[in-house]
Amino acid sequence: MLRRSLSRISPLLSNGLLLRSGPRCCSSTHRFCSSSRSSATLNPSVSREEESRESPRPAATVSIDRSGLHNPPEHSHEPSSVPELVKHLKSIIKFRGGPISVAEYMEEVLTNPQSGFYINRDVFGAGGDFITSPDVSQMFGEMVGVWTMCLWEQMGQPENVNLVELGPGRGTLMADLLRSSSKFLKFTKSLNIHMVECSPALQKVQYSTLKCADEAMNDDSSAKRTISMLSGSSISWHATLEQVPLGLPTIIIAHEFYDALPVHQFQKSPRGWCEKMIDISEDSLFRFVLSPQPTPASLLYLTKRCRWASSEEIRDLEHIEVCPKAMELTHQIAKRISLDGGGALIVDYGKDGLISDSLQAIRKHKFVDILDNPGSADLSAYVDFASIRHSAEEVSDNISVHGPITQSQFLGSLGINFRVEALLQNCTEEQAESLRTGYWRLVGDGEAPFWEGPDELTPIGMGTRYLAMAIVNKKQGTPIPFE
Repeated sequence: MLRRSLSRISPLLSNGLLLRSGPRCCSSTHRFCSSSRSSATLNPSVSREEESRESPRPAATVSIDRSGLHNPPEHSHEPSSVPELVKHLKSIIKFRGGPISVAEYMEEVLTNPQSGFYINRDVFGAGGDFITSPDVSQMFGEMVGVWTMCLWEQMGQPENVNLVELGPGRGTLMADLLRSSSKFLKFTKSLNIHMVECSPALQKVQYSTLKCADEAMNDDSSAKRTISMLSGSSISWHATLEQVPLGLPTIIIAHEFYDALPVHQFQKSPRGWCEKMIDISEDSLFRFVLSPQPTPASLLYLTKRCRWASSEEIRDLEHIEVCPKAMELTHQIAKRISLDGGGALIVDYGKDGLISDSLQAIRKHKFVDILDNPGSADLSAYVDFASIRHSAEEVSDNISVHGPITQSQFLGSLGINFRVEALLQNCTEEQAESLRTGYWRLVGDGEAPFWEGPDELTPIGMGTRYLAMAIVNKKQGTPIPFE
């Protein structure tokens, strides 16, 4: 908007026409027009008779050079076919006079307040763009519930504990956790649940999934709190982790949250490591370019990340991804756990080492081009678990990090095998098929060997592609199942 205004003012400056009696901008039409009053310089206190007695003077003439002016096209009220987010991204690039980082592009695409992918819709489940582990089977949330209760016992069964979920999606994981632990009244009574969710649309979905209700506090009808009817626990929503109150032991669950944090991408070139940026081509399409010189991200974050890696690990790589937001979030988590006690469970797809080039876009369960129609597809990248470990350990000596281990090892050690067997004893054949499929997707590796349906629906196991890591206060010992 500022650039557009400057482009209109600059011709006036160059032609010396920025005068009170000169052209004005008519706000109703956005076009320049001349003032209709040419006698603005006359003195109204002098009568016509007095003027006629004065010696005649040559009439003043004003010459206005309009060569620098132009008429913009008529304003159109027709709806634009260009999505608002595309126009917004292009305006950022044009205003700065240069490309933006992949991280900034990713953050705008996912969380732009008006058009971000996560903000105004439900993108999870079969009807959305992708399916997560809680959508696959109730057993995932149940096993996370087992882990949470065991950690709570290691913490000394505190009477009040903050249970925080980062990026809760539809609220399915938390609902399964609360439903499966509802019989353990001492545990559920201790919970103060905090959902860290920036999307108003998803907050409403979570409210419904968790069977929430609002009730008055202390006979004061103006003061209310929200509780989940699944367990009777109080529930609050926050846009960021910083908004969750300090001072209580805290258990944090981050399932498929880190993979959506924006990453910077770097590419090896003859002049060294260059940051990969996003620019606009001559035909007005988004394109990747390399920074001509070092960027703040390359000087700060790439340098820091490479210090944590061996020269052998870096030597054969042509691309490196670094996620500063993951480092910052891990710092927050570790500091909170160090001060208040508790622990965090991180489950996501990634690897225990440097990430090369993993950024991907998913729309309606299919991979699409990252730059195609931004805001219409989910963007995610592999999680660098080694970076999480280093970021946590540098915060405090009170912190210990465990893992990562595979999701298959994590769920198997918590007893998912026994759980699926118990469920299979009391179900229909259709339910049994769904249980077997869900079980394979959670703990299997590759295509399910038992599948007899259509090839395109073959269950693909995520048991080894997803990893689990725990960050805990050292006083609590080693959490299960990381012994």
